[in-house]
Order: sequence, then C-alpha cells, then structure tokens
Amino acid sequence: MELAERINKRMEEKGLSLADLARETKVAKGYLWEILNGQAKKPSANTLYEIAKALGTSVADLLGREPSEQSLVKIPTLLQKFADDEKLPQEDILMLASINFRGTQPKTRDDWKYLYESIKRSMRG
Repeated sequence: MELAERINKRMEEKGLSLADLARETKVAKGYLWEILNGQAKKPSANTLYEIAKALGTSVADLLGREPSEQSLVKIPTLLQKFADDEKLPQEDILMLASINFRGTQPKTRDDWKYLYESIKRSMRG
C-alpha cells in the first residue's frame, strides 16, 4: 500500500474530507490533493507529521513502517502543549509521558511544568 492509499484510508476511518485535513494540518488543500494523487514529490517530514497527527496515527504508519518504541508512547495533550511552549527535547517529553504516580499523571499544564522543574532541580550536579 502506498502513502496516498494509507492517508486516504485513515481519512475515511476518521470521516475527514480533504478540506477538513487541510484545515487541521494547515497544509494547502491543493498540495494535499497532489499528495493523495501521487503527483507531489516527497512530502517533508513536517508535512507528514502534521498529516499523521491530524489522522491520529504515526508517520511510521503512513509510510508503512514498523513504529519505533518511542512512537508508541502516548503523549498527553496538556504535556504536549507544555512541551511545545517550553521547547522541550523529545527525550524529556518521552520521560515525562512515562511517569505515573499511583496510576495517574498530572492533570494540568502547570502540574507538568512543576514536575519537570522538580526533576530538573533534583538532577543538578
């Protein structure tokens, strides 16, 4: 199965139109059409990431590859927002996403920030 077929399949599963996907990814509708019809050369990693995110899947899935262990970690939305705002490295995001205390994770952006800052302080040498 090719990239275009995988994207189309995911769009059908999510009930998204081309216009919906363009709106969610902020990728031009015309360029998405070219991708879906095999007329675009190679979409950038960023474009593939935005498409995968909008479709609730991974870039590895869209490319028909086995996902890496890191891509299997579920990043909570508020953690991702905090990470984006603070420009955290992927390694730190994955570490935070793996933390559970008595089966729960922080519930607010501020709680994620507090946890991150506490870990950083505890690791000073």
